[in-house]
Amino acid sequence: MNINKDQIAEHNKRLEPVQKRRFEQLAAELSGAERIVQHLVDFQVAIPSWALGTGGTRFGRFSGGGEPRNLQEKIADIGILHALNRSSGAISLHIPWDIPEDYSAIRTLANQHGLAFDAMNSNTFQDQPGQALSYKFGSMQHVDPAVRRQAVDHNIEVIKHGIELGSKSLTVWLADGSSFPGQLNFRRAFQNTLESLQEVYAALPDDWKMFVEYKAFEPNFYSTTVGDWGQSLLYASKLGDNAYTLVDLGHHLPNANIEQIVALLLMEGKLGGFHFNDSKYGDDDLTTGSIKPYQLFLIFNELVEGMDNRSMDHTKDLGWMIDASHNLKDPLEDLLQSVEAILIAYAQALLVDRPALAEAQAENDVVRAQEVLQHAFRTDVRSLVAEARLRAGAALDPIQLFREIDVRGRLIKERGARTVATGL
Repeated sequence: MNINKDQIAEHNKRLEPVQKRRFEQLAAELSGAERIVQHLVDFQVAIPSWALGTGGTRFGRFSGGGEPRNLQEKIADIGILHALNRSSGAISLHIPWDIPEDYSAIRTLANQHGLAFDAMNSNTFQDQPGQALSYKFGSMQHVDPAVRRQAVDHNIEVIKHGIELGSKSLTVWLADGSSFPGQLNFRRAFQNTLESLQEVYAALPDDWKMFVEYKAFEPNFYSTTVGDWGQSLLYASKLGDNAYTLVDLGHHLPNANIEQIVALLLMEGKLGGFHFNDSKYGDDDLTTGSIKPYQLFLIFNELVEGMDNRSMDHTKDLGWMIDASHNLKDPLEDLLQSVEAILIAYAQALLVDRPALAEAQAENDVVRAQEVLQHAFRTDVRSLVAEARLRAGAALDPIQLFREIDVRGRLIKERGARTVATGL
């Protein structure tokens, strides 16, 4: 199904008077409102192909019906999201879940929906049907060179798929590690992984980036071979200028200071991008901003300050992507909520009075520094985000329109009530 411009225009016509009043009131109180709106118009968040179904927990999944059964339908679903918010203009694919049968046709379809292809994602954390060797005891860290060879070849295959689709980056997340003391020689595992990554890095086109993603624990619980940002940074530094650390907000130990990690990686020029989600306990993969909205704002505060300090392009120089998987919500509504939360946090960070904050920091005025940040965080910027959508041709209230025209009901009618999306 498609959402046409007339449906969006009719929806906006009803809501625009209230939006106009709210935006004008806030814009009169703020300096730089127009600048912030333009930043929001330009900002795009990539949608992962595996987030379009009611995805996995450790215990089961409960399909809501109408889930995308193939890559074409995944692209169509992200096209729906992008039509509704005009901020979801890229798709991130996972191989082997999303191998195209016809590259040209897939690129044409994505273009019809206004979508580009973001980072390609490899998979060595599962054994696939027909796979020759198992990753039960790791992939790139494995003691068997043949298993490492298989993992390297898979990642090079993913790069080749990405080249055909116009992607410019590869994300490598490894489940490698150990669950019991003595199971693994840590130094040898690191060296095996580094040598494997070096082979993959050598296969990258010159204009590509490699993102090395880290995770504190799970599925291994004693050690993880790329377990934190320091280990990821070490790999990326040894690999070369086109290798970067990727930060997944759910891949840290509880109460980790992610905003400090972000600031230091930016300082070193080694922050590659983000997987946005939220969590209470671990890698919960909950809706972005649903649990810790202030932390999300603080992360964006460091991002804006750090990117501006390095004269970086907010829209292009880092990779912005959601990584979530749910059983309870309609996945499309969840993704709309996540994109909205990201844009709100970004707008709030753009509001921070940088000179006042720098002055407070220089004077060790802790109270004033806190007040500067919390003033921006407590400002209701939803009318700025809505104004950006309006100017971009999107819906003023994406979830309301999604429900008004019964997107999920129409997808169920087209695809069936028992469809299950490929992936997690």
